[in-house]
Amino acid sequence: MSFQNPVFIPGPTNIPENLRKACDMPTIDHRSPLFGQILHPAREGVRKVLKSDSAEIFIFPSTGTGGWETALTNTLSAGDKVLSARNGMFSHRWIDMCQRHGLDVQIVETPWGEGLPADRYEEILTADKSHQIKVVLATHNETATGVKSDIAAVRRALDAAGHPALLFVDGVSSIGSMDFRFDEWGVDVAVTGSQKGFMLSAGLGIVGFSAKAMAATKTGTLPRTFFDVHDMAKGYANNAYPYTPAVGLLNGLNVACGMLLTEGLENVFARHNRIASGVRAAVAAWGLELCAANPSVWSDTVSAIRTPDGFNATDIVTHAAKKYGVAFGVGLGEVAGKVFRIGHLGSLTDVMMLSGIATAEMCMADLGLDITLGSGVAAAQDYYRNHGIAAQKDAA
Repeated sequence: MSFQNPVFIPGPTNIPENLRKACDMPTIDHRSPLFGQILHPAREGVRKVLKSDSAEIFIFPSTGTGGWETALTNTLSAGDKVLSARNGMFSHRWIDMCQRHGLDVQIVETPWGEGLPADRYEEILTADKSHQIKVVLATHNETATGVKSDIAAVRRALDAAGHPALLFVDGVSSIGSMDFRFDEWGVDVAVTGSQKGFMLSAGLGIVGFSAKAMAATKTGTLPRTFFDVHDMAKGYANNAYPYTPAVGLLNGLNVACGMLLTEGLENVFARHNRIASGVRAAVAAWGLELCAANPSVWSDTVSAIRTPDGFNATDIVTHAAKKYGVAFGVGLGEVAGKVFRIGHLGSLTDVMMLSGIATAEMCMADLGLDITLGSGVAAAQDYYRNHGIAAQKDAA
């Protein structure tokens, strides 16, 4: 693998030079007012990226998985009922975590490649007259399949059923890259990490809690220590943590939020959509298909690309790393060996993406697939030439 080549995995993503420098800082006293000048702006920046005016932001030395655990253990008790669809590897892993914590999960099995079944959620919630379901889990962007789900539709399902369940959303591979509306969608806990849209190394689990979720923390009895939001809130009030924080990463998060907000969130989302659309144009030119079932669920951060039956898609990833020093993502779970994944999120440009598309083409041709060199690159070039930054400015 070459350090000079960008990565095209769905995270961790490429780190801009200024963020690397922001994380590379001298040791400071993490219980001093100076640390507060890093911590509190970082939390406020995250709140703005979530499009929330009031979410309580907690940042743990962890990952998105730690964020999942934070959401569950602070609000629920053993035996509580949770509703979740399983439509990919990461929704599966969140379900597994619930079960390990002694929660009763009602699972809606959903084909991998499809989005969350909001209509089925509404039926189940409407039938739950005694409101046994305490939480609805929703994976906004299923990283394993390149599928985006409609969180607003899930909120409408809850509202139509008149159900008081909390709405927990995994936004690990969407927040900071795709439109996310914490307040408007009535999200109660949003979970993400530092290594995707925030363009940093892995190491921070980031969660936003609504007032309703904070109220639930007073009744939840699942054990928690490291992930206790009340301990964290007490620390924040004194410019500190209940333990040692990842100061450099927090400084990087503060700078990353500034970068996203300076670019403008809508511009960030448009950039991701444009780069993803170029990848999708290339896939069509290759004569291949996405794992995502239809355009309404296409992800703007990762494309899972199906290869022909009988071909091991993992060979493309292995070959790219060995021969060209470039990283793509393998298929996971039910789609292992059936897809390879191109991540197109975080610090990425049209020109960088063209190099990834070209490499994928070379790998497929090397491995004997019926791919015409230059076909996907040309299709992406055509899209980027007509939908690039300059074209958007001219349209505006």
